[in-house]
Amino acid sequence: MSETINTAAQFPTFEKPTVQFNEKGWGPCELPDTFKDVPYQPFSKNDRLGKICDWTSTSNNDKKYQNKYASTFGTGNQYAYYHEEDETTFHLVDTARVQKPPHQRGRFRNMRNSRSGRGRNARGGLNTHGHGMTTLSSKNVKARDPRRGMGKRFGNRGPPPKMRESSVAVRADWASIEEMDFPRLIKLSLPNIKDGEDITTCGTLEYYDKTYDRINVKNEKPLQKIDRIVHTVTTTDDPVIRRLSKTIGNVFATDAILATIMCSTRSNYSWDIVIEKVGEKIFMDKRDHTEFDLLTVNETSVEPPTDDDSSCNSPRNLAIEATFINHNFSQQVLKTGDQEAKYKFEETNPFISEDEDIQVASVGYRYKKWELGSDIVLVARCEHDGVLQTPSGEPQFLSIKALNEWDSKLANGVEWRQKLDTQRGAVLANELRNNACKLAKWTVQAVLAGSDQLKLGYVSRINPRDHSRHVILGTQQFKPHEFATQINLSMDNAWGILRCIIDLVMKQKDGKYLIMKDPNKPIIRLYDIPDNTFDSDDSDDGEGDDGEGFQQVYNYANNSNKI
Repeated sequence: MSETINTAAQFPTFEKPTVQFNEKGWGPCELPDTFKDVPYQPFSKNDRLGKICDWTSTSNNDKKYQNKYASTFGTGNQYAYYHEEDETTFHLVDTARVQKPPHQRGRFRNMRNSRSGRGRNARGGLNTHGHGMTTLSSKNVKARDPRRGMGKRFGNRGPPPKMRESSVAVRADWASIEEMDFPRLIKLSLPNIKDGEDITTCGTLEYYDKTYDRINVKNEKPLQKIDRIVHTVTTTDDPVIRRLSKTIGNVFATDAILATIMCSTRSNYSWDIVIEKVGEKIFMDKRDHTEFDLLTVNETSVEPPTDDDSSCNSPRNLAIEATFINHNFSQQVLKTGDQEAKYKFEETNPFISEDEDIQVASVGYRYKKWELGSDIVLVARCEHDGVLQTPSGEPQFLSIKALNEWDSKLANGVEWRQKLDTQRGAVLANELRNNACKLAKWTVQAVLAGSDQLKLGYVSRINPRDHSRHVILGTQQFKPHEFATQINLSMDNAWGILRCIIDLVMKQKDGKYLIMKDPNKPIIRLYDIPDNTFDSDDSDDGEGDDGEGFQQVYNYANNSNKI
């Protein structure tokens, strides 16, 4: 029995499509009606297909292959947007913040703070006691210490900056002559000032002990208290300057006064200098019983010390400690003793008489003169701290200074004991940031004196809480002119600032003037003050905070118990 099977009903029929043959390229020859209004971007078979579209990225992150997904036919403008409607339908939206009335400001602040503290003591962040008092746990006290600057990450500005006090109270009878802001002073320049010419030299210097160059963190050495007298005599009390003023020069000062003026644009703390004009001569002096000779600590830091005077880390106590360290270090690194050789200048120390039996610090005074143009001749007393014997037998004069570490955590600095031997550049860079003014003044003093080397010592506290015991962790030496270039100190600008102030005073009548740095603004002011100002010993302006004035002769070994 045969059966006929109808295959047409079981399988679908196949209709051959019309295939267009493109002889000139790839793709259809004629565009179908269904795709007539659809934008088309031509592309090549060699193009890499990476992303369909990217609405977020504005630039290619792959810098090495920036044209990795670029098309052969270019980007095209088939998908560009064109605004063809009337622009009158476009409206600006005011996004300004609405100012609340005074009675509504801070209304719910306490409520938000109380809500944010709920349920957090399981994490150890906040602990709530039975009486409802909320305290920080011991684990997070360190992390939430405001002195570490942790709150700044989250927009907390912290307490307002402390207003610094002026170095001297401005009286009502003082007339303000000129205000000089730092941006103008920085632009001043007096180039082509030659090195000073020696007039006379005084004093005796001791030779440097080279064993201190081998000190490191693992081989530290305690800082000794040297019982020696350090003279800090102002300009008009110097017998040599009084003698020279009769025949040489018309502007007289000391290297410390000149360095303060020349580096004034780097200072933050207030200071003042008394200027007397007598005829065509100018005498620059520091006031008696002031803190002018004390070394500042972290003056240019982002967060300078602001503790009260009862703390050992107050600005004044840190300045006394830094001065104590500097003078003791500069004498300890020298070869002392009656049997040791000494370098003697032409004249003896002018500040001690022959019948006085006191031990004076090793210091050499060099009286020099500079010609600043326009018939201005500057005469200044400069200082050397030590001398070094070279292999050729020629002496090299040294300026010896000491940097001190008091508490790296409170100062937001680096640990010297961890970084000094391996990353000394980082330690010095941190000091240049925190003590830019002090280092600049040391450099200017070394350049003015003509020192061959500037020796820097690194002295740290044995215990951060003990400010009376210190150790020497290392030393470093620089050539003054090269170090000035390294710290971006321009001597042309320094001479320009000094010349600007000299010209201002020369235009005034004979009398007494005072130049003072504003304690809270980058401004220097010149005042015309009465002739009898600061002459009375009963004045309270020169006293310290504890009512005791500083003496002109410092004995740091005997006064070490004050530190």
